Amino acid sequence: MTAPLRLGTRGSALAMAQSGQIAEALTLATGRAVELVEVVTAGDRSSAPVHRLGVGVFVSALRDALTARTIDFAVHSYKDLPTAAAPGLHIAAVPSRQDPRDALVAKGGRTLAELPPGALVGTGALRRIAQLHALGMQLEVTPIRGNVDTRLGRVLGPDADLDAVVLARAGLARLGRTDVITETLDPMLMLPAPAQGALAVECRIDDPDLVELLAVLDHAPSRAAVTAERALLATLEAGCSAPVAAYGELAEGETGEEIYLRGAVISPDGTRDLRLSRTGTPADAAEIGKALAAELLELGADSILGQEGHAGPGTQQFGSTE
Repeated sequence: MTAPLRLGTRGSALAMAQSGQIAEALTLATGRAVELVEVVTAGDRSSAPVHRLGVGVFVSALRDALTARTIDFAVHSYKDLPTAAAPGLHIAAVPSRQDPRDALVAKGGRTLAELPPGALVGTGALRRIAQLHALGMQLEVTPIRGNVDTRLGRVLGPDADLDAVVLARAGLARLGRTDVITETLDPMLMLPAPAQGALAVECRIDDPDLVELLAVLDHAPSRAAVTAERALLATLEAGCSAPVAAYGELAEGETGEEIYLRGAVISPDGTRDLRLSRTGTPADAAEIGKALAAELLELGADSILGQEGHAGPGTQQFGSTE
């Protein structure tokens, strides 16, 4: 009998749900049994604001377990991964991406436009905080931490103290909680984080049989979009507290399939909001992201990023805020 593959995962309800979905998909596609192995990360043990936790806090323990061979592969929320490659490890698959947009959950079923001035809105991402400020709606925005249920409880629970929360639609979808969404936010209002809604299936590069086995889960359009978004992020060399957003979409163009990439850098108070877009072929995904980042830098994105500190290449960490 072939031993079950050991899939390392964080222990949160969302992490267990998305890892369980990957395990089921792999077993269905290949017949290989998979068992989940819970790995506690530094981010799980801390109650500090996400943007102050540092680089890789939600992934480093999983990668250590991979290197130590106590697990065979891991599933990450792709936006948690630093942009620099980890030595000896390989992203074997980017499964089909969930809807990457942000979602509003508000009291009374309200939409964003229906929130009154002074409404108290919670979110864990500076990118969202910056964009909410940029809307000029005079909302009171506060950073929050906790798993999905904890954050929903701040609006829907018996001790609710917020008027609304904003979080990733993908996380709610994976937990079967889309019924609580009062509005899925248009990217024109709230551009997602790079790789939001995408998963990364990672294994050791010296295990070619497993690399080949996991490749069955790869979804080429999702990988291309995420590659473009993360190339933009890496070229900007944005630190963990810099509000950077990117969203790549694939569509049929005049000469075949194209990527339409939008990128933004927003100051935390929302007073400076640089947004650009660029198109190209999926084969050039990384170059599209790099070129768009260069254009943003030419317009002064570096001065916005400089306000928040500069962490250097490959050190981006936006936290697990799905």
